[in-house]
Amino acid sequence: MENKLQELTRKIYSEGVEKASQEAAVILENARKQAEEITLKAQRDADAILNTAKQTAADLQRNAESEVRMSSKQAISALRQQITSMITAQVTEAPVKEAISDKEFVGSLISKAIENFGGNAALVLPKADESSLEKYFGSRISAILGKGVSVSFDEKIKGGFKIGPADNSYVISFTDEDFQAFFRSFMRQRTINLLFGSE
Repeated sequence: MENKLQELTRKIYSEGVEKASQEAAVILENARKQAEEITLKAQRDADAILNTAKQTAADLQRNAESEVRMSSKQAISALRQQITSMITAQVTEAPVKEAISDKEFVGSLISKAIENFGGNAALVLPKADESSLEKYFGSRISAILGKGVSVSFDEKIKGGFKIGPADNSYVISFTDEDFQAFFRSFMRQRTINLLFGSE
């Protein structure tokens, strides 16, 4: 009987070990499969993250390059405008100031303007030039005033004059700023073409 008991014990032990080995093999196989799945998922996730990062970096680079191109074009355009404005100011400012400071020239303009208004006009002159204009016009001032022209002086006008109908319904300005603006606008495109070629 002892033999049978030992044999039975050995058989149970063998079957237990075999069953445990089989279960261990199944557990190990499942663990291996799960490890492979986790590794594959991690690799896919890493690839997706890397692709997203690459796409984001490429988008950022394109945007940055576009911004740099646009900013450089704007900077060049602003620089061209500044250069053009400086040159046109230099070209027009001195001749206009010289012409406006010539009392005979201004006087002839005023006379022509008064003639075109038929004498019924309001004339505004620079306050700083009041005495020199009175000297220039001299006896002519009374003839001008006799035609119905009202004359006043304004500190805001630095050179030139303003004239309009006596009812002040409108004013035509012939100040140095007006002449400079006119000549600058005239010279601007020519200066751009001369400096930068036709665009």
